[in-house]
Amino acid sequence: MKTFFISLLILFFALPCFAQLSGRVVSIFDGDTFTLLTSDKKQIKIRLHGVDCPEKGQPFGQKAKGFVSKRIFSKMVAVSPKKKDRYGRTLGLVFIEGECLNEALLKNGFAWHYMRYDKNKLWSELEAEARRKKIGLWADKHAQPPWEFRKAKKADR
Repeated sequence: MKTFFISLLILFFALPCFAQLSGRVVSIFDGDTFTLLTSDKKQIKIRLHGVDCPEKGQPFGQKAKGFVSKRIFSKMVAVSPKKKDRYGRTLGLVFIEGECLNEALLKNGFAWHYMRYDKNKLWSELEAEARRKKIGLWADKHAQPPWEFRKAKKADR
C-alpha cells in the first residue's frame, strides 16, 4: 500500500512535466516564433526552444519564415513546453506529423543551435552536418548568428 501512494505522488508531481499544448497555428512571426490557437480559443505565442533563426532583416530570415510557414501554418501542432521566456512566450519543442520542427530547421540549414540555452548534442550534430553540406544559410560563408545581428542593431540605436 505504501508503494502505491509513493507511485501516486510521483505521478502527480511528474504530470506537469509531460503537459502538452496543441492547437492550430494562426500566425507566423518569423522562423522561430508563431501564435498557436488552442481549442478553448486561447492564443499562445510560441518560441521554438534551442534554435535561433535568422532575423527578418538578415539573409535567409524570410526563407526560414517560409520554411516554417509551409510546414505548420494553419495546421494542428503539438507543443511540448519547456518554460516561459522573459517576453512571456512559451518556449517549446514543436511537433507536426511526428516531426520535430526544431530539428527540421537545423537539418535544413535554417537555424543555429542556440547552445547558450540548450546542450542537446544531437542538435549540435544536425547543425554541423548542415554546415558541412552548405545547406540553407550555411551556403553563405559570412552567415551572422542572429544574437550578434540583434546586438549590433541595438548598438546602432
